[in-house]
Amino acid sequence: MKASFPILSHYQAKEILENVKQNKKFFYTSLDLEISREKVKYENGKIILPDKQTVPLKEIENILKDKAKCYVILENKTYPIVIFSEKTGWVRTLKPTKGAPTSTVGGFIMHRTKNIDPLKDTKLKLSKLKITKKSIVLDTCLGLGYTAIEAARLAKKVISVEIDEAALKIAKLNPYSQELFQMENIEIIIGDIQQVIKKFKDESFTHIIHDPPNMRLAGELYSKKLYQELYKKLKFRGILFHYIGNPEKRQGSSITKGVIRRLKETGFKKVKKEPQAFGVLAYKL
Repeated sequence: MKASFPILSHYQAKEILENVKQNKKFFYTSLDLEISREKVKYENGKIILPDKQTVPLKEIENILKDKAKCYVILENKTYPIVIFSEKTGWVRTLKPTKGAPTSTVGGFIMHRTKNIDPLKDTKLKLSKLKITKKSIVLDTCLGLGYTAIEAARLAKKVISVEIDEAALKIAKLNPYSQELFQMENIEIIIGDIQQVIKKFKDESFTHIIHDPPNMRLAGELYSKKLYQELYKKLKFRGILFHYIGNPEKRQGSSITKGVIRRLKETGFKKVKKEPQAFGVLAYKL
């Protein structure tokens, strides 16, 4: 699960600087956003990493000031993990939390982070789906891959679709996304789900997880036209989970009502809110 390159955020920068302030020559910190801890050395104004890279203390101080981005260390330099996608026009970043990072897309945060971390957020979405070892799951929007990874632990097969190769570039740097590229029962397809969905045979999936970006970024992914395609590809008695956002907020409540209406018009049954998971559950019966 270890990432290829050292990754730091302001959380680790703070720890490093505190150790330096205490005049410690050797100390432990995390170079993979708190998955593991490694011994580093401070000498002559630089941090020396286990892979022999050196980072000037000034760069660690700069990371401390930046609460919005994680940084990768390459050839003794630190670089913010920020990628602009020419395909979508979106800027993507890897945004730190105390544990697994989230990402921002076009300025919108892709996971819940208030009183919850992205991995728990993911497990809440999946907890409603009753996935088993016989399940074939479609994950419509890959992102950092947390949903695909968690679903693959439970299911026979997971197919995950991602429109933006920039998302994969960030996932490859993210220590918490590494299983995405290691698990044999995950298949990644690069493409627009609106087009990719048409290539699958009807009733291909037992479960569909539809977790699109904010409606202001990708309103087409909340359309009845797409819901009709998702319905056709879902097996009889299959389950769809549609992540939307906080139903208690005015915008979230309004969007949720529209989603429920369109899903019912498409043919889904037992369409119901799942407030704890910030989404809607729907059945093909």
